[in-house]
Amino acid sequence: MTNPVKPFRYVMQIVLCVTLLLGIASSLSAQERQNELPQVIIETSEGVIEVTLRPDIAPATVENFLTYVQNGFYEGTIFHRVIPGFMIQGGGFDENLSRKETGDPVRNEARPTAKNLRGTIAMARTSSPDSATSQFFINLTDNSFLDAGVRGPGYAVFGKVTGGMGVVDAIAGKQTGQSRGMADVPNEPIVIHSVSQRKADSATE
Repeated sequence: MTNPVKPFRYVMQIVLCVTLLLGIASSLSAQERQNELPQVIIETSEGVIEVTLRPDIAPATVENFLTYVQNGFYEGTIFHRVIPGFMIQGGGFDENLSRKETGDPVRNEARPTAKNLRGTIAMARTSSPDSATSQFFINLTDNSFLDAGVRGPGYAVFGKVTGGMGVVDAIAGKQTGQSRGMADVPNEPIVIHSVSQRKADSATE
């Protein structure tokens, strides 16, 4: 008489092997997708921040941001607004707190499924939804009230910090004050030396 336990064990081993292989394939696929997404390196006076952009959820916003990157716009700008437990904001003023001239605003691509979670990067804007230009902010915590549909149109998330979050937290810990009519300005300038797009081949090394 055939022992039914052995065939059952054999089937279970096959199932486990298939599940493992599918898991590996899924992980590799996710890694490949990650490598396909554009990445930028933000070199600051406090260290380097790596950001992976998401053109799949905010195509116009990413294109707008990369245009400023490619034009060298962010070189010499600062993080001019730093609020612990909330966010750090930069990309619009130089060390003298002079506003840089920008291009046309980009439409607001905020969506309820792209949430302002810790480490995400989003576009800063005025009270007008479609007013974002060059300024961006990095969320220090989950700021759900900035999400689309919570208190209005929301703020467009277009990427996430994938390296150097410690640098972001270090910037958040700097002493701030009032300067030239602006609040929450770091007492010592936090300078963005450069923002550059990482080449696809170097992202996979």
